[in-house]
Amino acid sequence: MNENAKARLAGNLLSLAHKLGLFIAMAIICLPGLWIVLASFRPTVEIMAKPPVWIPQDLSLDAYVAMFSGVGQGGIPVIDYFSNSLIVSITSTVISLAIGMAGGYAFARFRFRAKSSIFLGLMLTRTVPGIALSLPLFFVYSKLGIIDTHFGLILAYVALNVPFTIWLIDGFFRQVPKDLAEAAQIDGCTRWQAFWQVEFPLAGPGIASAGIFAFLTSWNEFALASQLTRSINSKTLPVGLLDYTAEFTIDWRGMCALAVVMIIPALVLTFIVQKHLVSGLTSGAVKG
Repeated sequence: MNENAKARLAGNLLSLAHKLGLFIAMAIICLPGLWIVLASFRPTVEIMAKPPVWIPQDLSLDAYVAMFSGVGQGGIPVIDYFSNSLIVSITSTVISLAIGMAGGYAFARFRFRAKSSIFLGLMLTRTVPGIALSLPLFFVYSKLGIIDTHFGLILAYVALNVPFTIWLIDGFFRQVPKDLAEAAQIDGCTRWQAFWQVEFPLAGPGIASAGIFAFLTSWNEFALASQLTRSINSKTLPVGLLDYTAEFTIDWRGMCALAVVMIIPALVLTFIVQKHLVSGLTSGAVKG
């Protein structure tokens, strides 16, 4: 075997090992999600079996039928939880993006006093876990009378998401050359027009990335929502999972079915913005 053949063989083996490693990694990552989906169709006996039953023996839609047939009849109010999650997640994401775009653009384009200190302070807020804020927020919200409201939850999620959106969008605006906006202004555009027609489209992948992360954070958050909501007027889907727990039992199949319902909108949204998300994560998150 000549040297070229050996090199090709080594390259093929390396490529195969790389693909096999990726497959194993993805299988490990996806296994919990696959297990949740399968558990939503399986009887409780199979879910709780020891050793685990890896291949389902009896699949049915009973958990989904029970979930939606009980709506409005004393069952789990899935529709209310779903609408609450949509209202809170979409509203907090839009507000976070608006503030994040303004803040990210300001940090990327302007010089002002204590700029680095303010930016560092914003980033340090990300080091505080949400559960540590739940008790102080509960007392503050109680005084303000906004416990168990959409407004209170939206306010908490905006505060949670703004530092990250500012950081991410700032990185993308730094990748957009200032000369482009200046050239647009020389051609007759106002600063506002130069922003929307030149800089905003070029930073679009970063803004889409920030939006999807802000939405998923609000959609999946449990710690704050469990403390700041009390009734079906404001409970979100993650908190609604607790409705499947009783004093001595847990309806694992029903809980997994509701988890699947939670996963579907997140998957759909991620699929819609997938192209922007991938380009956003790979092209502009490194600061210049």
